[in-house]
Amino acid sequence: MSEEPRVLTELDEHGVLLITMNRPRKKNAIDDPQWDALASALREAESDPRVAVVVLTGAGGNFSSGADLNGMGGGDSEPRSDGFGSGFFACEATILGFGKPILSAVTGVAVGGGCTIAIACDITYVGEGLRARLPFASLGLVPEIASSYTLQSTIGRQRANELMFTAEWINAERAIDLGLAARRFPDEDLLNATLEKAREIAQWPISSLVAIKRTLNAAHSAAIAAALTIEHEEMSRLAGSPENIEAIKAFLEKRTPDFRQFRE
Repeated sequence: MSEEPRVLTELDEHGVLLITMNRPRKKNAIDDPQWDALASALREAESDPRVAVVVLTGAGGNFSSGADLNGMGGGDSEPRSDGFGSGFFACEATILGFGKPILSAVTGVAVGGGCTIAIACDITYVGEGLRARLPFASLGLVPEIASSYTLQSTIGRQRANELMFTAEWINAERAIDLGLAARRFPDEDLLNATLEKAREIAQWPISSLVAIKRTLNAAHSAAIAAALTIEHEEMSRLAGSPENIEAIKAFLEKRTPDFRQFRE
C-alpha cells in the first residue's frame, strides 16, 4: 500500500493555494521528508503565476506537533544536491524567503516547529481549540525558523522571553491577547474564514502584493539573518547534548525529564 502524500495542495479559481500538512495520525509531526515536501510546495507556489496567496493548515484537527522526535537521529548522511544539510534547513529558508503572502489557519496542537512556522507566516488565524507551545527550553534546545527574532518583533521582548523561558501552553485567547494571531474563530469555521480572507487579498495584483511584502519585510531582513546564524550555531551545540538526549528519552518514555542530574 502506497504511503499518503505528506503535503496536499489545492489551488482554487481565485489564486489561493491551500497547502495541508498531512500526517494526521501523528498530529502532523514533521519528519525530514515532510519538511522537504512543504519546501517543494512553497517553491512551486512561488514560481506559479496563478498563485497569489498561500494558506497553510494541518489535516485532522491539528496544525503540527513539531519535529517528529521518533524519527530524530536517523537522517541520511549523503550530501544533498540543493546545498542544504536537511529538509528542515531547506524548508526554513523557503518559508522565510517566500515572496507572496502566506496565511496560516492554526488550531489544535501547534508545538515547536509547528508554532514557529505559524509565527513566520504573514497572517495567522487560530481556532478556539488551539494548544500552542514553544518547548525549546524543555528539550534542551533553542528556537528555530528565526523565531528568536520574529517572536520578539511580533509580541515584544518581555512576552517573548516569558514564552520561551517557561515553555508554557498558549490557548486561543492568550494568542490573541499576545498578538500572536490576528483573529480567532470556532474550529469548524477557521479554515473557511482564512480562505475567505486569502481570496480578499488575492483579488489584487500579485506584483503589488509581492512588492508590499518586500517593503514590509525589508526592515527585518538583517535581524532575521542574524537570528538564523545564532540559532544554527546554538542548535548545533545543544543537539545531542546530555540534556537534549534526556528530554527526548523522557518524551519517548512518557515521563518527566530529570534535568537536575546535570547540575552537579
